[in-house]
Amino acid sequence: MPSLTRTGYTGIPPWVYAIAAAGALFILLPLAAMVTKVNWIQFVALVTSESSLTALGLSLRTSTASTALCVVLGVPLALILARGNFRGQRLLRAFVLLPLVLPPVVGGIALLYTFGRQGVLGKSLELGGIQIAFSTAAVVLAQTFVALPFLVVSLEGALRTAGTKYEAVAATLGARPATVLRRVSIPLVLPGLASGAVLSFARCLGEFGATLTFAGSLEGVTRTLPLEIYLQRETDADAAVALSLLLVAVAVAVVGLSFSRSPKQPTTEASTT
Repeated sequence: MPSLTRTGYTGIPPWVYAIAAAGALFILLPLAAMVTKVNWIQFVALVTSESSLTALGLSLRTSTASTALCVVLGVPLALILARGNFRGQRLLRAFVLLPLVLPPVVGGIALLYTFGRQGVLGKSLELGGIQIAFSTAAVVLAQTFVALPFLVVSLEGALRTAGTKYEAVAATLGARPATVLRRVSIPLVLPGLASGAVLSFARCLGEFGATLTFAGSLEGVTRTLPLEIYLQRETDADAAVALSLLLVAVAVAVVGLSFSRSPKQPTTEASTT
């Protein structure tokens, strides 16, 4: 029997669902195992301790700042990768996406040798009285480094899917490139931009390796929630598990909110256009 739904033919053989279920269990089972180890009696006290709230607040602030920086840097990158045509474009894309496959600790070392006291740019910044390494700014840079590709990939895909016909029509009507970008291109791919920003935020929230290497673990300054979890794991396993569950819940809420809305937005945009 063909695979049919209310929306039509799905093209998915039944055995694919079995493999997909195994894949889902591979993700969900460890999370469920973690839930069974939570000390629910002291859960509220564990996640509301002074160190936990300080780490959570720092994570939320730096992740928000890093996501904003990802948008500022990522939108132009996605635009030239999707719309541009120049020599070295493929090489640029490869380097932009490199943090996706690099171990985060390698990214942290690269940032340290760039912005550290003896780094390529760090020496000049030190002379100007600016120290980035082992500061809150270092946390933002580390998170941006690992999260930027998520926004670029999402937005570049949205730009390629949208095509260029609407921009071409606006240009033939006399709109300047900046006007086309502001009034046509960005609104057209806004759902993709929003999804990319949410993914970047979630990646920033869970960043550990690059942050520890480049920013260190100073309470209230660079110790984000993942670093707090790592430290608590050595001294208080109950606190580590409780904070891990809190981080998972925040990440699921953020990503779930984005993807629950994103399927409807492109249709609305297309019908409006």
